[in-house]
Amino acid sequence: MLHRLTLTDFRNHAALTLSPGAGFVVLTGENGAGKTNVLEAVSLLAPGRGLRRAALSAMARQEGAGGFGVAATLPDEVEIATGALASAPERRMVRVQGAATAATALAEWLTVLWLTPATDRLFVEPAGERRRFLDRLVLALAPGHAVHATRYEAAMRERNRLLADAHGGGRPADPAWLSSLEARMAEHGAALDAARAETVDLLAARLADAPPGPFARAGLRLEGDAIEADAFAHALCLGRRRDAAAGRALVGPHRADLAVTHLEKDQAAALASTGEQKALLIGIVLAHAELVAERTGRAPVLLLDEVAAHLDPLRREGLFARLAGRGQVWMTGTERGLFSALGPDATHAALG
Repeated sequence: MLHRLTLTDFRNHAALTLSPGAGFVVLTGENGAGKTNVLEAVSLLAPGRGLRRAALSAMARQEGAGGFGVAATLPDEVEIATGALASAPERRMVRVQGAATAATALAEWLTVLWLTPATDRLFVEPAGERRRFLDRLVLALAPGHAVHATRYEAAMRERNRLLADAHGGGRPADPAWLSSLEARMAEHGAALDAARAETVDLLAARLADAPPGPFARAGLRLEGDAIEADAFAHALCLGRRRDAAAGRALVGPHRADLAVTHLEKDQAAALASTGEQKALLIGIVLAHAELVAERTGRAPVLLLDEVAAHLDPLRREGLFARLAGRGQVWMTGTERGLFSALGPDATHAALG
């Protein structure tokens, strides 16, 4: 959880400091007050590009000096921070206890998951969106997942570049260097695939065993061939000419997909109604948060943007009851009355 959050020149906030409690944190205000901006700031305290996946330069306040900062105090007075300088607006800086470190190191300190209105389209978006969603779930259970993902992507980009240069009539690619890159892709790709498969299996079993409730139960399955390191490296070697012509690697964990079904209806999630898709998403996130807390002893920080306003009273009460006592949950809304059932222990902050 966060004991303190400080924003400096972030989005529309010149300076904002919040001291949230351990449970529900409710941000209210009119549209444009910067509620989602606060959630985005919290999401940047985990590996990745945040809930909007925006460029760093876009996060700096327009009337500011050009850079921005997001800092938080965690239990035991651990200080973490991220941001960018005006002189290097696209270079992300990360510090833990004042010492510079890689963004992937944030996974050791804080797990952050989110649902936003944009996430509602997850089941009809391209597979890449579901992979990113799945990787956030995996990261909460396996902090090293971010390192494997970063190294896999770096090796794949370099391999693609070498093959493209050779295919375009440039100097032939060095076979030894290609083999080295493919070995790195195989090593980290196998680790990515194994972590994804384990998370999907654990979460699918938990959802299947859950009793009926206000949120639809989802069936989960990882689509794509299982990755075994040696076989994958061999397939990459054999596929060099094909990949060079395509301009990308055509096999690997970067092409996996998360298949989701509505268990009660035995129907693909993409065919469910908008309301059912949202209920499926909420059910997945709630089950995952409980799974993480049980297996790691550390509940994830949940960011739920405008969730309450789009739920009927029964599901809203069910959501609050399910989340009570399960870690820090940040929620936004235009009206405080939507959160009246939370009780006096919730932290309320009016923005704008």
